Amino acid sequence: MAKEITSRVNDYSQWYNDLVIKAGLADHSSVRGCMVIKPYGYAIWEKMQAALDKMFKDTGHVNAYFPLLIPKSFLSKEASHIDGFAKECAVVTHYRLINDPNGKGVIVDPEAKLEEELIIRPTSETIIWNTYKNWIQSYRDLPLLINQWANVVRWEMRTRLFLRTAEFLWQEGHTAHSTDKEAIEETERMLNVYAEFTEKFMALPVLKGKKSANERFAGAIDTYCIEAMMQDGQALQAGTSHFLGQNFAKAFDVKFLNKEGKQEFVYATSWGVSTRLIGALIMAHSDDEGLVLPPMLAPLQVVIVPIGKADDIAKIFEKFEPLIKELKAKNISVKFDDDDSKRPGFKFAEYELKGVPVRLAMGMRDYEAGTIEVTRRDTKEKSVQQFEGIGNYIEKLLEDIQANIFNRAKTFRDSHIREVNTWEEFQKAIEEPGFISAHWDGTPETEEKIKELTKATIRCIPLDNPQQDGKCVFSGNASKERVVFARAY
Repeated sequence: MAKEITSRVNDYSQWYNDLVIKAGLADHSSVRGCMVIKPYGYAIWEKMQAALDKMFKDTGHVNAYFPLLIPKSFLSKEASHIDGFAKECAVVTHYRLINDPNGKGVIVDPEAKLEEELIIRPTSETIIWNTYKNWIQSYRDLPLLINQWANVVRWEMRTRLFLRTAEFLWQEGHTAHSTDKEAIEETERMLNVYAEFTEKFMALPVLKGKKSANERFAGAIDTYCIEAMMQDGQALQAGTSHFLGQNFAKAFDVKFLNKEGKQEFVYATSWGVSTRLIGALIMAHSDDEGLVLPPMLAPLQVVIVPIGKADDIAKIFEKFEPLIKELKAKNISVKFDDDDSKRPGFKFAEYELKGVPVRLAMGMRDYEAGTIEVTRRDTKEKSVQQFEGIGNYIEKLLEDIQANIFNRAKTFRDSHIREVNTWEEFQKAIEEPGFISAHWDGTPETEEKIKELTKATIRCIPLDNPQQDGKCVFSGNASKERVVFARAY
C-alpha cells in the first residue's frame, strides 16, 4: 500500500493527496471544488468536534443553529465585511425548477426569480447579529455566548481536500458583551482554547499571535491566530479568534440598556476552526507509509490481529475477550480483526496506512508462551510483551505515543525558526523550509512588497513578543518588535 503513496521528499503535495485518498479520509465529489468526507475522515472530525464542544461548554458557551441562506442586503450593512467576502459568495437567484418544454430535463423557472437574492453563508456574522438585536435588550442579557456547528461555502478556484474546498465544515462562535474589556478577554480566552486543543489533542505545537492589519478578518478590529508548521516547513493557520468591537452592533443596531439606564452598542467577538484541521493533522505527523494519528484523535486506537487457522483464531479471541472489555472500560477503542479474507501482512499494512496507534499480534506460539507482539505506529518499534497486565501497558503506551508525536513536531518546529536581520538573509532563508523571525516597520506597504517578492506573509505578531528595537528587514526603518514570516497554505 505504501508503494502507492508518493514520497514526501519527491512531491510533498502529491504525497498529501495520495494519503487522503488511499487512507480513505475523503474523495472528490461531482460538484467541482467540493469533497466527500468518508467515514474514517468524518470519525476524526467527530472526535475533534466532541473535544472542542466540551471545551466550549466548559467555558460557558451553548450551541444554536442559524440559517444557511442570508439575504443579500445583510451583507451590505458592514462595508469591510462584504468587501472581504464578495468574491467568494455563492448566490441563490431563483426558488423553483420546471420541466423543460423541450424535454431536456429541468430548467430554472424564469418566473420564479427571488425579489432579493440569497447568499449561501460564507460566515454567519450578518444573520446572527440581525437576530441578536431581538435577543439583547439590557445588560442582564449579556454576555451572550453562542456557538454553532455548520457548513459554509466560499468559492475557491484552486482546491485541495480538507485544506481548501468550496464547502467545508466548521464551528463559529459569536458572542456579545457589555464592554470592550470583556470582549477582548473572550477573544483571548477562545484563542487559548484552540491552542490547548491543538497541542493536547492534535499533538501539534502552535504559535499564538495577532494578525497584521492586512491579514485581519474582514470587519474585525483585531484578529488573533494560532499558526502551525507542517513537515514541509510551510505555515498553516489552525484557528482564529476575532475582536469585532462595535462594528456589527452598529451595522445591525444591537443596543443594550446599561446599569446606568443608558443605551449602548454591544461589543462582539467571533472565532472558528474548520475541517482544515484534519489536513493539518495529516501534514504535521504522517509519513510515507501512511497516517500517523495521535491516539486522542484516532478513530481506532488499538487493533488486534490474530494469526492462524480458524480454530486458532477462536482460541485467541477467547484469550483477548477480557482485555477488549478492559480497554473499552477505559474508553480505549479496540478492534479484533478476524477477517479471514485478508492475510496478516495485508492487515498490518492497512492499519499502518490508517495510522492506528497500537497494533497487537498473536499467533499460537505467542498464545502458548503467554506473550504478545506490540507495534507502535509513531516509531514502528516492535516489542514482545507478557500478555498478563497488557491492558495497563497499552494505556501507558498510548500516552507515550501522544507525547512523542507532540515532542517530535515541536522539535521540528523549533529547529526551523530562523532569526534574520538583513534583506539578503531573508531572501536566502525563505527558500528553506520554516518560519522567519524578522523586524518589520509596521506598514502595509512593506508587508505587501515582501509578499510580492517572496510569497511570504506575516503569519503572526507573537503575543509573547518582547519589545526589541531594530530595523525593518526590508525598508531599514525603525521597528519595535519581530514578527513571524512564512509561506503558507
